[in-house]
Amino acid sequence: MKKVVLAYSGGLDTTFCALHLTKDLGYEVHAAIVNTGGFSSEELKTIEERAKTLGVASFTILDVVDYYYESVIKYLVFGNVLKNATYPLSVSAERIVQAKSLADYAKSIGAKAVAHGSTGAGNDQVRFDMIFQTIVPDIEIITPIRDLKLSRQEEIEYLKKHGVSMNFEKAAYSINKGIWGTSVGGKETLTSSEYLPEEAWPTQVSDHEPKEIKLTFVQGELKGVNEVTYENPVDAILRVQELAAPFGIGRDIHVGDTIIGIKGRVGFEAAAPIIIIKAHQLLEKHTLTKWQMFWKNQQAEFYGNHLHEGHYLDPVMRNLEAFLASTQEFVSGDVRVMLQPYRFTLLGIHSEHDLMSSKFGSYGEMNKGYTGEDVKGFTRILGNQTAIFHKVNSGND
Repeated sequence: MKKVVLAYSGGLDTTFCALHLTKDLGYEVHAAIVNTGGFSSEELKTIEERAKTLGVASFTILDVVDYYYESVIKYLVFGNVLKNATYPLSVSAERIVQAKSLADYAKSIGAKAVAHGSTGAGNDQVRFDMIFQTIVPDIEIITPIRDLKLSRQEEIEYLKKHGVSMNFEKAAYSINKGIWGTSVGGKETLTSSEYLPEEAWPTQVSDHEPKEIKLTFVQGELKGVNEVTYENPVDAILRVQELAAPFGIGRDIHVGDTIIGIKGRVGFEAAAPIIIIKAHQLLEKHTLTKWQMFWKNQQAEFYGNHLHEGHYLDPVMRNLEAFLASTQEFVSGDVRVMLQPYRFTLLGIHSEHDLMSSKFGSYGEMNKGYTGEDVKGFTRILGNQTAIFHKVNSGND
């Protein structure tokens, strides 16, 4: 029997895939779930038990949370990446890591095929396929839901026919949780005008009294929260999420262009990612020069778009990561943040690298590095070309 690695989550689509690959196509199915921070130990145990009832040859949990941070999330923070100035790439970033981890696992066990449960209507099919065809080009890619053009009802009937017992009721909202945010899809996100109701959000608002927190960055990485130092930034991210999520912070709906060319909407809640990115960005405003900020913004926007569209393995991404990392040498300090229901306020920063240092003067009040005569000469030269243009072309006005 040929080995196939199945990207398995325990949902309807991947449950169908596991059974179909085994019974209809005769594969030896090795189910693997890639944990990017969205599953509890209890959830993983339940998923494993369900997989084993389907006759899979093996079930594996690929825990890649730390790898996810080091290879992707870190650079999303360095670049302050928010797609369309809104979305922290909660799902698209983790799909890349999941696909790469599955491809590496398939190679390690000598699988002849990899399979995933993507439909033919979304972005994930492209992300998975692009990673697979790059890392394991000689392995067959099987996508039963996409290839058979199955409806949800057809999948349910197939599973019932084979005696599979599970909750076939479709949840009102589709939830995908990871360390870098949770996506929320439902009937409202299929429209252009409706917003998700309060009950659709996975984390309900339970904190109402304003709370100030302090985030400590060391060379661009979050290493402390409220005076507690974390060796692993993943733990710091989880702590910020724990403090901020109960305020309902980080909720929004992203509207964007899918890889396949259509517009799409998705709700998300990402308290920690949004706060961390905005706090980091404020610290950079104080510690980076104007041109560092300018060029970093250009490169970071491209990096986020390229990642979103599945091009993580393009070597230019490693070049961009090196550039982004090089800008963080002096991005260290504390950022004070006030948490309130549905919003947060950046209060200010403390950093030994703050370029607003009073040693050189106070904006709008006094300077210590130049004289008024220096400014007069500088201004005349700075505006010289514009003045010449208007003198030469004054007759054309």
